[in-house]
Amino acid sequence: MSDLIAPLQRRYQKFFADRPAIPFAVASGPGAAAHTFGSGDPAFTITVTDARGAKALAGLDQLGVAVAYLEGWLDVDGDLVAALKMRKFFHDVHPVAWVSQFAPALVRGKKEHDARSISAHYDEDSEFFLTFLDTRHRCYTEGVFEYDEESLEDAMTRKMDLAIEAIGVKPGDHVLEVGGGWGAFAEYAAKQGIKVTTLTLAQESERYLNGLFEREGITGNAQVVREHIFAYRSPQQYDAIVNMGVTEHLPDYRTTLRKYAELVKPGGAVYLDALAMRTKHRVSTFMSRYIYPGGQSPMLLHQYLREVAHSPFELISLQDDRHNYMLTCKRWAQRLDAARDEVVKRWGEPLYRRFRLFLWGSTAGFDTGLVQAYRWVLRMPPPERAIA
Repeated sequence: MSDLIAPLQRRYQKFFADRPAIPFAVASGPGAAAHTFGSGDPAFTITVTDARGAKALAGLDQLGVAVAYLEGWLDVDGDLVAALKMRKFFHDVHPVAWVSQFAPALVRGKKEHDARSISAHYDEDSEFFLTFLDTRHRCYTEGVFEYDEESLEDAMTRKMDLAIEAIGVKPGDHVLEVGGGWGAFAEYAAKQGIKVTTLTLAQESERYLNGLFEREGITGNAQVVREHIFAYRSPQQYDAIVNMGVTEHLPDYRTTLRKYAELVKPGGAVYLDALAMRTKHRVSTFMSRYIYPGGQSPMLLHQYLREVAHSPFELISLQDDRHNYMLTCKRWAQRLDAARDEVVKRWGEPLYRRFRLFLWGSTAGFDTGLVQAYRWVLRMPPPERAIA
């Protein structure tokens, strides 16, 4: 235990030398006496259940500690969000992992690499995701809350209504959706008489969406195409485009905006929302390896807007959604924890732990401002006002 306590104590004193300290405890095993770092009641306790967990903690490596948790070599009791807000307590320097994140795109090509990366996350059994998503829409991006205690379902319905209002479509209009997920927008819009063609890269998403559209009797207004947007060709332009949470997977903003301009009618609008960061490549090694492997990258708002300024689009609106996304992730994490027994029984402990770290970690990231989120609307000017 002394081999573990000494490096943690040195790091604790250095890390909290110029910031408010968070007391926490480490126990050498279940039921063992815990050593507390800092003063006051510990916000959380890390329990070592395997020698490999002790080695990971002593190494002060963020990825190593995350893997130890995934493997069950460490457990965390108490305020997990407080623990995850201390992510910088541990180092995350993995240049080889960074190269392996982006190099495959150069070898395979961007579209094939994106398909593999998206499938690595979204091709888990749809029933797993449904254990924590809202039960009304199954929407896998932020809701829009009127107040903090509002239900997740109502926040997601408000989001659907805001998106439809933002793009100004009516029954009979045709919308292209980038990223179908589990049919939240497509089903909601199709039931209002709006036609939706939704693109997905995940085979499981395509299977689920086809079944959903058939069951709900909306195949006349909703169809799914499994293809990368960069490769997608349409004989017609769409009245509007909706992209909920896919901009993070399309970091080539210039090419994406050109594709939107190709696919939307003059006067048509594009609704988008995405999580964002202030600087590039700050996604943790854990996220890039275990959650979204590949070239996924939070949006850089300043770079995105620079490309918008050089595109034919007008920026119509821009809203800060960070608090909404924090509330959404918190609700997802709470629902996942409530469904723990079912998740572990059906899909195993490692998947539960992986998404538990992801969802509570995202909650902490939005709460601290490490991660931001926005929703915005672009509009293609009519021909008489087109920008040269």
